[in-house]
Amino acid sequence: MSNYSNDNTARRYKAHVSILGTTQLHLRNPYIIAWWSAAFPGFGHLILSKYLRGYALFIWKVVVNLYSHVNLSMVYSFQGNIDMAKEILNTRWLLMYIPVYLFGIWDSYRTTVDMNRVYLLAEREEHSFNSFALGSLEINYLDKRNPVFSVIWSLFIPGLGQLYIHRILTALFVIIWLVIFYYNLHALKAVSLLFLGKIKEATSVLKTEWLLFIPSHYGFAMYDSYINTVKSIS
Repeated sequence: MSNYSNDNTARRYKAHVSILGTTQLHLRNPYIIAWWSAAFPGFGHLILSKYLRGYALFIWKVVVNLYSHVNLSMVYSFQGNIDMAKEILNTRWLLMYIPVYLFGIWDSYRTTVDMNRVYLLAEREEHSFNSFALGSLEINYLDKRNPVFSVIWSLFIPGLGQLYIHRILTALFVIIWLVIFYYNLHALKAVSLLFLGKIKEATSVLKTEWLLFIPSHYGFAMYDSYINTVKSIS
């Protein structure tokens, strides 16, 4: 049950609160959204709450990246082994990587521009929207939250910041993929060896093609939770 029901008297609404999360329209910088899509396809769309498109691009990025050995090639190039970096690339998959990668950047930029226009129109209407939702699975309501806490929890485990501000769909997606990345990276095994003082073994056990997924994952979780917390109290 909600404290407001959509009676279709407005053409556009600025926000929606449900048991699965809080979705908001607010002004965003299209260049920043496009940058996140360039950092990792799908992230730009997830920031915009375009979940299905974001999930599709994210999963496509991981699958094609692994089969084309892009991350592994980058590791070799960082080590100065250019010949091995070229040799390891699988061109049958690599040629599929480029056009969809560019599409993700372009589409997130275009969508941000469109959503900014929709927000300005919704702002003029100043129509009411539900701010409280109670169901058998969850309760959600608009409330002031601290953006610093959002970043701190995201820094510990990506996805916790989204749980803090009740972005359930993004939180579950981010947490599940963090587990997948950590498991295939052998991250916890490496940490255990590091605590035992076995530094060389800890380094050798890591699967470097999975390691390069982690920085973008953490960065996105912190940025998304921070910006949505700020906008929810503004």
